Amino acid sequence: MNETVRIFLKPKEDKEISQGFPWVYDNEISQVKFAAKDGIKTTSLAECQVSDGKLVEVYTNAGGFLATGIINRKSKITVRLISTDHADQVSANISEFWKKRVRDAVSIRYLSFSKEDSMRLIFGEADLIPGLIVEKYVDSDQVYLVVQFLALACDVYRKEIISALKEVVSPDYIFERSDASVRGKEGLDEKSGWIGKAGKEVITIRENGIYIKVDIARGQKTGYFLDQKFNRKRVADFCHGKKVLDTFTHTGAFGLNAFMGGAREVVSCDISQEAVDLVNENISLNNAGSKMKSLCADVFDLLKKYESEGEKFDVIILDPPAFTKAASSINKAYSGYKEINLRAMRLLNEGGILVTCSCSHYFDENTFYSMIMHAAKDSHKKIQVLEKRGAAPDHPVLLGYPKSEYLKCAICRVM
Repeated sequence: MNETVRIFLKPKEDKEISQGFPWVYDNEISQVKFAAKDGIKTTSLAECQVSDGKLVEVYTNAGGFLATGIINRKSKITVRLISTDHADQVSANISEFWKKRVRDAVSIRYLSFSKEDSMRLIFGEADLIPGLIVEKYVDSDQVYLVVQFLALACDVYRKEIISALKEVVSPDYIFERSDASVRGKEGLDEKSGWIGKAGKEVITIRENGIYIKVDIARGQKTGYFLDQKFNRKRVADFCHGKKVLDTFTHTGAFGLNAFMGGAREVVSCDISQEAVDLVNENISLNNAGSKMKSLCADVFDLLKKYESEGEKFDVIILDPPAFTKAASSINKAYSGYKEINLRAMRLLNEGGILVTCSCSHYFDENTFYSMIMHAAKDSHKKIQVLEKRGAAPDHPVLLGYPKSEYLKCAICRVM
C-alpha cells in the first residue's frame, strides 16, 4: 500500500503550479488522502495527521500528479515543492538528491563568476531548494559560507544540505544566519552562529577591485548585498569627474565604485551610525578619503535639506531597502519611492544621471517605471532611461515565480 500522503487541490488551483510556481497555500487545498489500516482515507487538511516536514505528493483536483513537496501545516505556504518526481523516487536517496541540487546551483554560477569571487551560491526556490540562501564570501584565500534556513522545507534537511555544501564547495568556515523573523511563520526558532569551527565575524572581500568589510554575524541579512555587483560596476562608468551622492549606502559599495570610476567627489549617506562606521572603514581601506565622505542622516531629510540649500549633483544613486514587504502597503511604498526620486531629480544638474532601484518584488516593474514617470512629471523633468537592469546572474529568476525577479535598477538621464 502506498503510504505517501496525497494533497488534492481545489479546481483551477493547479494553473500557477503547472507554470512553475513552487508553493501550495493552505486555502488552495481541497482534501488529503492517505493510507490507513482499513484502506485509503480522505480528510481535510485540518484533520490530516501527517507530520510537518514530511514528503507529500500534490495532485490536481481531477487527480493528475503535479509534484512532490514538503508539508508544513504551521505555515500559510503549506507545501513547498521540490521535484516533479514522485515521493518514493525522491526519498530513495535523499542525500544524493540534495547533493545534486547543490551541485547544480554551484556549477551554474561559475559560468559568470570565478572561484575567487564572492557570490550567492543558492537562491532558495529559484534554485529549487525552498527557503535556503547560501552566500559565498572570499576573504583572501579563505572561503566563508553564510547560510540561511528560512523554511521548514530546507531546515528539516539541514544535515544533508550542509554535508552537500561541504563536499561541493569545501568551505573553510560556515556561519548560520537563520535569525530572520520569517522563521516564526514556519514554526521555527531563530538561530545564528558557527557551524563547526569558528572564523572571523568581520571579513574583507574584494568586489570590482574594491575592498569591502562585511560583518557576517551582525550585518543586514547575510552581511552584504551581492546582487548589485554588476550594477555598481556599470554605474562607475558614469562617474568620471562627477560629483556623486550615494544614498542608503549600507557599506558604501556604490560610492566606492564611483570613486574607483574617477568621481571627483562622493558623499555616501545612511541612517544607521553602525553602517556609517563601516563605510568609514571601507573608505580608509580603499584610500578614498581624499574624495569620499560619509554622512549619518535620514535620506528623506537630507534630500529636502540639499534642495533648500540649492545643492547640486551630477550623479545620484538611490538604493533603498524594500519600502513594502506586503501587497497591502504598495500605495504607501509608492509615495516613498516617488518622493525620493522626485527630489533627486531636482538635485541633479542638467543631463545628470539618476540611478534608482527597488528591491521589493511586490513593487513590480510596471509600477516601478510608472513611479519614475510620475516623479519626472511632478519635478518638471524629462527622463531618458538609458538602461534597465536587475540582479546579478547569481540571483537567477525562476519563471512562474515572480518573487525571484525582485530587483529593479534603472540608469536614467535627467533633462
